[in-house]
Amino acid sequence: MANYIGAVDQGTTSTRFIVFDRSGRVVTIAQKEHEQIYPRPGWVEHDPEEIWQRTREVISEAMAKASLQPSDLAAIGITNQRETTVVWNRKTGKPVANALVWQDTRVADYVSELAKLGGQDRFRGKTGLPLTTYFSGLKILWILEQVKGVREMAEAGDVIFGNMDTFLIWHLTGGHKGGVHITDVTNASRTQLMNIETLSWDAEILEAFGIPQTMLPRIRSSSEVYAHVNEPALKDVAIAGILGDQQAALVGQTCFRAGEAKNTYGTGCFLLMNTGHRMFHSTCGLLTTVAYKLGNQPAHYALEGSIAITGALVQWMRDNLGLIETSSEIESLARSVADNGGVYFVPAFSGLYAPYWKDNARGVIAGLTRYANKGHLARAVLEATAFQTRDVVEAMQKDSTIKLDVLRADGGMVENELLMQFQADILNLPVVRPVTRDATTALGAAYMAGLAVGYFKDLDDLRSNWAVDRIWKPNLADAKREEMYCLWKQAVSKSFDWVR
Repeated sequence: MANYIGAVDQGTTSTRFIVFDRSGRVVTIAQKEHEQIYPRPGWVEHDPEEIWQRTREVISEAMAKASLQPSDLAAIGITNQRETTVVWNRKTGKPVANALVWQDTRVADYVSELAKLGGQDRFRGKTGLPLTTYFSGLKILWILEQVKGVREMAEAGDVIFGNMDTFLIWHLTGGHKGGVHITDVTNASRTQLMNIETLSWDAEILEAFGIPQTMLPRIRSSSEVYAHVNEPALKDVAIAGILGDQQAALVGQTCFRAGEAKNTYGTGCFLLMNTGHRMFHSTCGLLTTVAYKLGNQPAHYALEGSIAITGALVQWMRDNLGLIETSSEIESLARSVADNGGVYFVPAFSGLYAPYWKDNARGVIAGLTRYANKGHLARAVLEATAFQTRDVVEAMQKDSTIKLDVLRADGGMVENELLMQFQADILNLPVVRPVTRDATTALGAAYMAGLAVGYFKDLDDLRSNWAVDRIWKPNLADAKREEMYCLWKQAVSKSFDWVR
């Protein structure tokens, strides 16, 4: 019997392949970055072929590192950056354009045009999502309309669409020689083209967006055997789990009960609360999304607050301003001062996501005086992540009427102890970091695959793997907490309507 379970974790900045044992511990890992392409302000692209090549490389490297054979793996799962949109030729496998990344804002005019009939919430009842530049549907439309000849190819059935899960699975299972064209309910729920009650593509929305249904992958559950890998390093291994990255982190944190929530601190921040089989349609600027679907069982839903820029702000401090040489230096720079010195940083580089949904907002640094120095700016950068998280938590509690009692935290930024303490302080809630925190998304995809093939017995089997590494408890006076949050809200208001 196979001893291990694997996962491809295709993220915004890099791709990883990780192999886990039954206890959820990492056995082997390989990771490679890919290029971030910025053709114009607000435009963000990836080269899909580069990502496919990186995926092949990390699989081979991780397997070789631990001297593993395909027969050592019970199955693999796939987790991926959501909303990032690829359209490619089904006969050649070649993309017709670069992938449009979830952060890309080039479809803002389409948003305005569609909102004229029914407003920003025109499709929220069916999809759980507001009209915004974030989701895949309008990115597909842009490619159909702006890349020469693609509309005609789509009408002829020669080009197909997928988010990164679909693109990689198609290639892993044979590509133009019989590759499987599928996605799961979590990724489909982020296209703004799927009805989240019926879990099927919605003909009315497809017509409004001008997208042929023949382009779209078949929607499957998050945990079932879909196909087998055709690549040598994983030859004949079952692909048995698919989850969008944030849903994968929810599963990796074993948030299987209604009211359990996690926040993933990465390029952006993504806070999800499991709401069970019940959908809450947000009135507070959150997204209603599919959390996961186990085989033939009913889907579980979640409320989500998506924050565009958190870890990316630290990278901006490093790459654009040169104030730090490595991302990890932000903590020591921030600790060089006692507080933020009155400085607040609203990182609305591509607009604001939840709970504001202001595509025309832009970044603002407020409260600057001659007293402020780079340490205060560093502190404001970290605090921006925690403040944005509080914005989402408050909206989530209003929408669901569920009071959070703890926040589970994962992702790269949870190593920053100053940030985690301030997060607990500004939320007035304990923040918990699990033992497995850097590989939570991959672990969630591996869990889905493992359940499908019987490698894991049930959800209780997965819960038994979850272990606490550290808990931060709030340690800030109530008056100071509310004063700081009030100033944050004031700074946010200054970022609105910058682009006219």
